[in-house]
Amino acid sequence: MLRRTARRGQVGGAVRGVADDPLDAAQERRVRAVLALGGVPQADLPDGVQQVRLRLLERAADGHEPPRDVSAWAAVVASRLAMDWHRAKKRQERIGARLASLRQQAHPSGEETSVLSLAVAQGLDELPATQRQVLVLRFYADLSVRGIADELGIPEGTVKSRLHAAVRALRSRLHEDEVV
Repeated sequence: MLRRTARRGQVGGAVRGVADDPLDAAQERRVRAVLALGGVPQADLPDGVQQVRLRLLERAADGHEPPRDVSAWAAVVASRLAMDWHRAKKRQERIGARLASLRQQAHPSGEETSVLSLAVAQGLDELPATQRQVLVLRFYADLSVRGIADELGIPEGTVKSRLHAAVRALRSRLHEDEVV
């Protein structure tokens, strides 16, 4: 049998032997088989075996009695790890689906974009010229409030109040038309 041994370490000044590998080669093969049958990919099998080892070592460190049949205990732990792997995979798929739906909402289809663009253009046409002017300079020319004030020669407070009124009116128009 292949057995790996850990180094001897010192604890509190006394030399103590660290236990041999808690899984022998046959038990490790059984754990790998249970994980593989549980649908865990080959690339993740070594991590699964390490998790079983870790749980066995944690059990011993917590002062629990060793299992009567380590092989059976390890197989049960491995099957639970396989279930956990599938749960995590499903959770990742759900998160991916949610993110994809958010991306679709953030980037509407071509038809939705053209309807929204048309509604915004009509809404802009209905605004008073002063509100339309600041709105276009702010959101289409990407000027700051200060830049708009300098460009038009009006106070910044006037720009802010016109922007506020224009956005409120345009938002109201788009909600009335049920565009947004």
